[in-house]
Amino acid sequence: MLLLLGLCLGLSLCVGSQEEAQSWGHSSEQDGLRVPRQVRLLQRLKTKPLMTEFSVKSTIISRYAFTTVSCRMLNRASEDQDIEFQMQIPAAAFITNFTMLIGDKVYQGEITEREKKSGDRVKEKRNKTTEENGEKGTEIFRASAVIPSKDKAAFFLSYEELLQRRLGKYEHSISVRPQQLSGRLSVDVNILESAGIASLEVLPLHNSRQRGSGRGEDDSGPPPSTVINQNETFANIIFKPTVVQQARIAQNGILGDFIIRYDVNREQSIGDIQVLNGYFVHYFAPKDLPPLPKNVVFVLDSSASMVGTKLRQTKDALFTILHDLRPQDRFSIIGFSNRIKVWKDHLISVTPDSIRDGKVYIHHMSPTGGTDINGALQRAIRLLNKYVAHSGIGDRSVSLIVFLTDGKPTVGETHTLKILNNTREAARGQVCIFTIGIGNDVDFRLLEKLSLENCGLTRRVHEEEDAGSQLIGFYDEIRTPLLSDIRIDYPPSSVVQATKTLFPNYFNGSEIIIAGKLVDRKLDHLHVEVTASNSKKFIILKTDVPVRPQKAGKDVTGSPRPGGDGEGDTNHIERLWSYLTTKELLSSWLQSDDEPEKERLRQRAQALAVSYRFLTPFTSMKLRGPVPRMDGLEEAHGMSAAMGPEPVVQSVRGAGTQPVDGDPHFVVDFPLSRLTVCFNIDGQPGDILRLVSDHRDSGVTVNGELIGAPAPPNGHKKQRTYLRTITILINKPERSYLEITPSRVILDGGDRLVLPCNQSVVVGSWGLEVSVSANANVTVTIQGSIAFVILIHLYKKPAPFQRHHLGFYIANSEGLSSNCHGLLGQFLNQDARLTEDPAGPSQNLTHPLLLQVGEGPEAVLTVKGHQVPVVWKQRKIYNGEEQIDCWFARNNAAKLIDGEYKDYLASHPFDTGMTLGRGMSREL
Repeated sequence: MLLLLGLCLGLSLCVGSQEEAQSWGHSSEQDGLRVPRQVRLLQRLKTKPLMTEFSVKSTIISRYAFTTVSCRMLNRASEDQDIEFQMQIPAAAFITNFTMLIGDKVYQGEITEREKKSGDRVKEKRNKTTEENGEKGTEIFRASAVIPSKDKAAFFLSYEELLQRRLGKYEHSISVRPQQLSGRLSVDVNILESAGIASLEVLPLHNSRQRGSGRGEDDSGPPPSTVINQNETFANIIFKPTVVQQARIAQNGILGDFIIRYDVNREQSIGDIQVLNGYFVHYFAPKDLPPLPKNVVFVLDSSASMVGTKLRQTKDALFTILHDLRPQDRFSIIGFSNRIKVWKDHLISVTPDSIRDGKVYIHHMSPTGGTDINGALQRAIRLLNKYVAHSGIGDRSVSLIVFLTDGKPTVGETHTLKILNNTREAARGQVCIFTIGIGNDVDFRLLEKLSLENCGLTRRVHEEEDAGSQLIGFYDEIRTPLLSDIRIDYPPSSVVQATKTLFPNYFNGSEIIIAGKLVDRKLDHLHVEVTASNSKKFIILKTDVPVRPQKAGKDVTGSPRPGGDGEGDTNHIERLWSYLTTKELLSSWLQSDDEPEKERLRQRAQALAVSYRFLTPFTSMKLRGPVPRMDGLEEAHGMSAAMGPEPVVQSVRGAGTQPVDGDPHFVVDFPLSRLTVCFNIDGQPGDILRLVSDHRDSGVTVNGELIGAPAPPNGHKKQRTYLRTITILINKPERSYLEITPSRVILDGGDRLVLPCNQSVVVGSWGLEVSVSANANVTVTIQGSIAFVILIHLYKKPAPFQRHHLGFYIANSEGLSSNCHGLLGQFLNQDARLTEDPAGPSQNLTHPLLLQVGEGPEAVLTVKGHQVPVVWKQRKIYNGEEQIDCWFARNNAAKLIDGEYKDYLASHPFDTGMTLGRGMSREL
């Protein structure tokens, strides 16, 4: 019995309602076939628009990041369709621009003052508790549009953020969630740091909530296809996976975050000051200082809602954290529900015995009762104030509360404003409160204000995530305080409108950032005074810091942007100053309880946000238009390629994959040796090739039937051949047959399904899933351990020598046995190496890209014990522009493949026999 799994969606785009009933363009009943109930259900679902491109470009200049997202869609349906564009952005980012191109109409976003009643078509959702959001530290931007039938649309979203340093690294995270295999998918990041790049790494694709996605075969390094080029001050990172590489990460589309971490060089203890056109930024991150003693109280919610995994993970995390405390630290533990349970009525010094006793106390906590947040905080603050008052350590230590809860106040004082006032009055700026909220029921706004008003930070942990690891990671950020009561001063005659200059604490691995305006633009030295306390003494640093004027570059985002100072070029330091100032005004507004003061803060933040085009809680975005589209507008927004109904040219290379495409050209990648080998099979129309033969072990066989076409004019061949039909036979656990052509997929697994290839759909049965992305590709997944991707190549106006055809790729071969054979199957789990040709040495054999176009030197390839003469070539796929650089084996792959070409001919499309196999190969 086949089960309907649902429709593939593209780029997190929701199109209309799944309950709306629409028919397919044609019915399979026209073929005289029995139409099962599942297909009749599918016929009521609408054709989904095809995403033809998803690209992200980021430029980071001195920690300030400009990012532009481009997405292109095509409505192949015969009726107009509603579509929603959505993009996850970092919570700290400000959206600065949004533009839609619908057919020939342009809709330009405009940042305006927010009104109480707004008819905006663009809505920004800033609620991290919604199910759609799903990722910590992100928010979702959404915009809806109507795409006319057979027309196209493009969306361009720009946002900016100041990267924060945590644990000694800056982290730039880009959401890459097309949710379907995309022919053009790319992430391009440039980093420019005048101080010098000290370290840089690209993490594996990360997704904290979605299972089975965003994970490649090797999660220890950058995602496949990532290329990093860097020098002392500049780095370029490009992530441009082919369709096959996308399928290996997530077979129905990439789903995850592309994360870059880096740090910069630091020379002066007083920091780095950069200047551009009258604006300055001061980065202060001292190191090699002795840590300050910590006075810390861990406050743990033990109410009934914490039962199960949440409480267990939190306990395990606290066990780890207790072992990390230093001998000079002092600590205590409070558990709270409707009762406040204090481990000790005073702070305890760190010893092996006290750590053991603390762990025993945490272990015996049991979930019960309600949630008295106010009572728990008051008790923790009293413990800290009592210790500081009697120890005299005050200025030479840091008092912290690490507070964790999963709910709202239900016992004792439950009024939010009173809890905030009580906490602020008790802490008096001497106790910093760091809060962690778990799950969707927590009052996150309360926790956020508690931390904002009491010199702390807040984090959110979703239900599905590991609360323990999140708690440890959060604690790691604050585990090593180096300075307290930091004040940074500049001469009032030199600096105006500076951002915040007072900071309660500085933790190792973080950074203090101050920006402002210079009175004298020609200033070459800036006097700086830093006062602070560390564990030994009161510190005063005074020095004249040489400022480093920078040249303004052209717009780094590819989209129009205000200069702010009347100059044409973007001043990234000015925008950094406006970003920081707006953030601080929003924070002050959130903390203030005085209505006149709140209104003054709101007006200032709103005016600044409108001036610099920041989308904030006090501004809104309205779409102006439509206006006629002008030539070059797509390029101005980062869309350099024309968009039309022509098929996307797909790459035929993938890390560790074996594809078939074209005449057919065969391309085999050997990832260990980083070699690409190609060969041709000059078959005849009607020939059926054995591509993968593993019937006896995994129960899988793949055959491909050739179709002929005349050769192009002036060609050296009499005819061309293409793959017209792919047949896949699965014998385990149940017998199923698949027949795939450019126009339809026939799946026979008991019930017979006929799926047109111009509709996006996913169907499945036990151990088998078939995903069709309309007019783009078909993905077949078997037992979760074998995956094939079949690309659909269509021509809008085919020439006489062109035919609609297929390309075949092995995306996941984990479930295929070591005895697997076939034209492609025989190369699985094999490696190859190059040796020099006896006729003479060849240079740069492992760096063939240095060679000029055409044939390069000859070499000898050793693979499977065969010695194969090869020549360096650059091949083109007949269906488009794709160029392949490879070592070419001539003469129908003689000596490269086992046996001869005729040994790979099947008698019919569903033939599972094989005359060759591992152990039966013949040496030629």
